[in-house]
Amino acid sequence: MKVEGKRVLASDGPLFGSSGERKEVEGGVGLLVRLGGVSRNCRFVIVDAPSSYNVIFGRPLISAFRCVPSSYHQCLKFNNGGVQVRIRGDPKMARQCYVTTVNTVSWMAEAEELEKEMAEQEGVEEGEISPGEAMEVVEEMAEVEEERMRACIQSNVDIFAWRATDMPGINADVACHRLNLDPRARRIRQKMRAIATKLEAPIREEVKKLLDAGFISEIQYPGWISNVVMVKKGGGKWRMCIDFSLLNKSCPKDCYPLPRIDALVDSAVGFSLMSFLDAFSGYHHIRMHPPDVKDVSFITREGCFSYKMMPFGLKNAGATYQRMMDRIFRDQRGRNLEVYVDDLMVKSKCVDSHLRDLEETFATLRRFKMRLNPLKCVFGASRGKFLGHLLTLAGVEPSPDKVKAILDLESPRSAKEVQRLTGKLAGLSRFLSRSGDRCSSFFKVLRGNQVFEWTAKLEEAFQGLKRQLSQAPLLQRPKEGEDLALYLGVGVEAVSSILVREEGKKLLPVYYVSRILKKAEI
Repeated sequence: MKVEGKRVLASDGPLFGSSGERKEVEGGVGLLVRLGGVSRNCRFVIVDAPSSYNVIFGRPLISAFRCVPSSYHQCLKFNNGGVQVRIRGDPKMARQCYVTTVNTVSWMAEAEELEKEMAEQEGVEEGEISPGEAMEVVEEMAEVEEERMRACIQSNVDIFAWRATDMPGINADVACHRLNLDPRARRIRQKMRAIATKLEAPIREEVKKLLDAGFISEIQYPGWISNVVMVKKGGGKWRMCIDFSLLNKSCPKDCYPLPRIDALVDSAVGFSLMSFLDAFSGYHHIRMHPPDVKDVSFITREGCFSYKMMPFGLKNAGATYQRMMDRIFRDQRGRNLEVYVDDLMVKSKCVDSHLRDLEETFATLRRFKMRLNPLKCVFGASRGKFLGHLLTLAGVEPSPDKVKAILDLESPRSAKEVQRLTGKLAGLSRFLSRSGDRCSSFFKVLRGNQVFEWTAKLEEAFQGLKRQLSQAPLLQRPKEGEDLALYLGVGVEAVSSILVREEGKKLLPVYYVSRILKKAEI
């Protein structure tokens, strides 16, 4: 709402909901409110919560205007110098805002929880899912259209994997992972490392799951042997990873190009309906090249095992997976589908075309024997997270998680913490005006072996970045054939630009770019 930070005042105490839930108040602000030609200064409290509303009018505002509200007629009435003023509500807009708020809160909360628990998971998904248990259709459409969407999904229920044994695997002629080991490399067979007693049960359980799914098999004469590494997940559970670092050093790099994330995000904006799909235990769809099976081995107290399917952690696994996805969706990429490794998004302009696009995608998945994870699929959304960005019909917003991660950061106390800060800012650079000028002082701290010192100038730049990110703009999608304007900002140490759409007298941002100049360029 472009309210300056200095206008925000301290506010006492938290807010409590009708059922006792508590929400901390971050401050208060006085705003001028005008209704029907009458203006009043009203005080609002500020809370950090996802909502489709900018402000919510409560009883203090109704009292300030001396309004008489009618929920039945959805209007407010009050006198203005003897003239009765009516402020009418828009039932359609009210319903849309309510549904958007409910779906945003529930969808984002579930997505964050699932990402923490299941993203990049080694081995099969935990537990088994009952068919139909987790089909999520965002209820933003008319009842008839929602039923059509659910019927489409139910008629294609066979392309979902409800347990690891439901995965037939991709045919080897479509995708097969080869190590291409350097023939001069000496095979290294690691001895089993000492493992804490509390970790033996999780390892034993994970090995059993992989064996039951047919992803691994016991081996007697392995080539390379790697050790397992247990990583703690959210909720106190453990994830079993394999340390393939020594094996990876002997493998050449696969130079297959990954798509540009910015280009994918730009091409995914401006669609009224989106479905986000996720492959069930993605990498395990691809078979290992038979001669290489003996080299992707690991050792535990249960014995020595080798992967028959492509495991996580291998050097070129991402390139192999992207090559497979490009081959499978060759006829759909860019038209009605975008794909980046295991992230799939089906995009459409209306319900009818979206159902056709989903049917086409399901048919492709069925033909190539690929299976989806129903826990991580969302259908028929008007907004959603894709590759770290929040996509809406109006444009692109930064991921709330990424913004919050920077807003919650304390001032860096070491060069390492400054590196973490610049790494987080890199993913948000397209939303930052003149980011090169704003961040150049941070990069100076990292040069050479100078003693770290966090100065007042650095603190001012850090707080300025926080203020800008808290008001990050909505980036527009250009219309085909329209003229765009490019504005340049040349500083002492950086050159910045902004690409904008001109809509009447408004300038709407499309993209921010900034580049720090090198010594000779300066």
